[in-house]
Amino acid sequence: MYPILCENLDMRGRQDQRGITRRGWLSGSVAALWAQAAPQAVRLPRRVRVAIVGFDGHYGEILGPLPRLPDVEIVAICDRDGAVLERMARRPALAHARRYTELERMLDAERLDLVAVCNNNGERAAAILACAARKLHVIAEKPLAIERDSLRRVQEAIARNGVELSMLLPMRFAPPYLAMKRIVDSGEIGEVAQIGAQKSYKVGQRPEWMKRRATFGGTIPWIGIHMVDLMRWASGREFVEAVSFQARVGFPELGEMENTTATLFRLDNDGVAVLRMDYLRPETAPTHGDDRLRLAGTKGIVEYQPATGVTVMSATRKPEVVRDLPPPGSVFVDFLEAVYAGKPRQLTLADIFRVNEIVLTAREAAEKRAVLAL
Repeated sequence: MYPILCENLDMRGRQDQRGITRRGWLSGSVAALWAQAAPQAVRLPRRVRVAIVGFDGHYGEILGPLPRLPDVEIVAICDRDGAVLERMARRPALAHARRYTELERMLDAERLDLVAVCNNNGERAAAILACAARKLHVIAEKPLAIERDSLRRVQEAIARNGVELSMLLPMRFAPPYLAMKRIVDSGEIGEVAQIGAQKSYKVGQRPEWMKRRATFGGTIPWIGIHMVDLMRWASGREFVEAVSFQARVGFPELGEMENTTATLFRLDNDGVAVLRMDYLRPETAPTHGDDRLRLAGTKGIVEYQPATGVTVMSATRKPEVVRDLPPPGSVFVDFLEAVYAGKPRQLTLADIFRVNEIVLTAREAAEKRAVLAL
């Protein structure tokens, strides 16, 4: 079974009981999957100089594919915390990268082609805008912004400066979800009329920025964006209305961070989709997260959960575990090949902006206790 861990954790080097940092596990799993599935190097027509800003997110999606990217070099890294820079510089891929604690200083000093923005949610939009103003391509952590006005400024800056933008949504490139997409596209389960999705995580130790609404932005934009993207992409359906509820129950140390949410979406064919999320998974659970997706169509059902894998049943097939899974992809390689080799993007800019708009509206629906159009 392929491991899928798609929550970002700013653990700052903290370790779990087995002595493995969760951030290290994520980076390691990405690299391991690429080593298994992509033995051939991915060549680009030119050298690409990359900087990484912040280490609060899926930076493993940048580091993992590097052994297969001989034309890509990480030339600079930036984080306000000097201890983080020192620790990250011990990684072979970053050993020769120049270190900065100020973004503007790095952008002024370095000759760059692309920046991976992996800082905290509250500072992300400003970093993207700074990079776009210098005509640099950007691949950013999600969400792109935690307020609508900031998202609008990002959209305008990308268009005005003629740069390319992607976002770290690695679940779309994971074998189980690629298999589900393939089954839906084949027509085997018919028209999708109902979607059910879950994200459940251990609460662990949360950084201070996640405990404040002004710097975190909410659990729905933070982890919901992964599953909202999958729900739309795998099903082929659009979301047209949303109503949500969110709360923190217990765990006062979390401050303003919600640990339970639910959102109901109306689909463009009048079907329904439900996304439930929580930070209530016990520490005794064997894995940090439990992500599930179920697509019910007019001719059958396909679903995924880690305990059972991908299963399908339809008018032409009895219940069956799908064992022929596609190889894993990479959101970073998808972006590089689109920008520098002219290949079509699997994760499009239109999808990126749309999913950001959806999760911000879903959060607003919870705050207003209202049904909102999307």
